[in-house]
Amino acid sequence: MSGHSKWATTKHKKAAVDAKRSKMFAKLIKNIEVAARTGGGDPDGNPTLYDAIQKAKRSSVPSDNIDRAVKRGGGADAGGAEYQTVMYEGYGPGTVAILVECLTDNRNRAASEVRTAMTRNGGTMADAGSVSFLFNRKGVVILPKEQATGQASEDAVLAAVLDAGAEEVNDLGESFEVVSEPGDLVAVRTALQAEDIEYDSAEVSFLPSANVPVEADDARRVFRLIDALEDSDDVQNVYANFDVPDEVMAQV
Repeated sequence: MSGHSKWATTKHKKAAVDAKRSKMFAKLIKNIEVAARTGGGDPDGNPTLYDAIQKAKRSSVPSDNIDRAVKRGGGADAGGAEYQTVMYEGYGPGTVAILVECLTDNRNRAASEVRTAMTRNGGTMADAGSVSFLFNRKGVVILPKEQATGQASEDAVLAAVLDAGAEEVNDLGESFEVVSEPGDLVAVRTALQAEDIEYDSAEVSFLPSANVPVEADDARRVFRLIDALEDSDDVQNVYANFDVPDEVMAQV
């Protein structure tokens, strides 16, 4: 089980009710706009847009904001920025490998902000390719154990997604993580919907091939570094290969 996945899921829930809510909203809106520009503004014909919209809705982003983002991205409204995806690589405290995914309209600004966050918080930048090989691109669906219709069991989730191409189901505490190849993500999500199993998010992500265990001091420093990186408007996602045991997580 990935300690980082567990931590990130818990943190995302917390972000919905704290001061970072508006920043989280902005990043979800940016995802929608880019998905609409890339694959068109019809969610029924654009699975990436559909999933981006569903994630935003489940995070309580107002419907008007979602609609405007779809129109900007799809070309119905003017004013959308030309975003591009840029990946940066580095190492954090405890030799934790870090991938930083930016969605930006200014590569120089994004690079500067990532480098500043790294150097000020105990991290170091790395050459392209020196960290990314430690991660695999995967389809990831996160779903809560507590459903409106009752408790979602691991067996029920496994039964729903096994024939759809799911590779594994991981227990993250309050949630399950269903992992698949990126090309099977829509089939897995659709299989869950067919069984009326609700999910929080379905998206392509980067999962570490192996995790680095970290103790309390390094865990605190890694969390601070990731917070600093995510504070940048250009940073869309931060992936890391740390694993924090439950007893250490309780300390930090």
